[in-house]
Amino acid sequence: MRWRDTDISSNIEDRRGQQMASAGVPSALLLRFLPFLLRTKLGRVVLLIGGIYFAFQYFTGGLSLDPSTQANLSQSQSSATTAVQDENAQFVAAILGTTETVWGQLLKGQYREPKLVLYRNMTSTGCGMGQAQSGPFYCPADSKVYIDLSFLDELKTLGAPGDFAFAYVIAHEVGHHVQNLLGTSTKVRQAQQSGSKVQANQLSVALELQADCYAGIWGHYANQQLNLLEAGDLAEGIAAASAVGDDRLQQMAGRAVQPDAFTHGSSAQRVKWFKTGFDSGNLASCNTFAAK
Repeated sequence: MRWRDTDISSNIEDRRGQQMASAGVPSALLLRFLPFLLRTKLGRVVLLIGGIYFAFQYFTGGLSLDPSTQANLSQSQSSATTAVQDENAQFVAAILGTTETVWGQLLKGQYREPKLVLYRNMTSTGCGMGQAQSGPFYCPADSKVYIDLSFLDELKTLGAPGDFAFAYVIAHEVGHHVQNLLGTSTKVRQAQQSGSKVQANQLSVALELQADCYAGIWGHYANQQLNLLEAGDLAEGIAAASAVGDDRLQQMAGRAVQPDAFTHGSSAQRVKWFKTGFDSGNLASCNTFAAK
């Protein structure tokens, strides 16, 4: 992809340096419950084991008690969160910038740019605690996309390497933001509350497939107007859509394929709707809820 000359989005919130901020929590909890622990035999055993672990960490270099060292570490972590520094993060910011251009034109006067949060392992969101193992996701409660860059490696494991494959993932999550702005997400959640689990899953599949279609629309304009795509890029996007199909993921997990349990759609469905958006560039073509 020709992404290096595109405008970088400023809507990046980099939390990757914040993971060490929680390191003091266990100590604070220990101090809070220390009197209780000292009164019980089990508590004293826990303290003994904890003390042994603490000593091991300290004498092997895994733990520093020097306040100046801790201060310097905190300062360096704070600096790391002030700017997007590495190439993968720059790529994410560039792709987010192209989605802002495309959707800003398609939804003139209506599009509000989402924030994209980069984090590691876990982070708090408006929708609860976000975990990297769940993959990239969009939270409608705070209008933010959350991505742990380790998902790049996960895509490769799934057989979908390449920059356009990851760009498709970002565009898909931004597609959920578009659904949120248009009120589609709210209608789906309301309908899910009044239906059965199977019906709720079917609505979830339609919502996800529409986000795939919207990702295709982004790809359409990224190709025609922004000239981002190079030879092989579309194939990477199709491979990514196929790689994250529910049927394929169930098979990779060693389970039988169960369509009623699908929440994102089959590989064939995801490829179909991504290509529908890519070929048409038209929001009206993405009515996955009316599709049979």
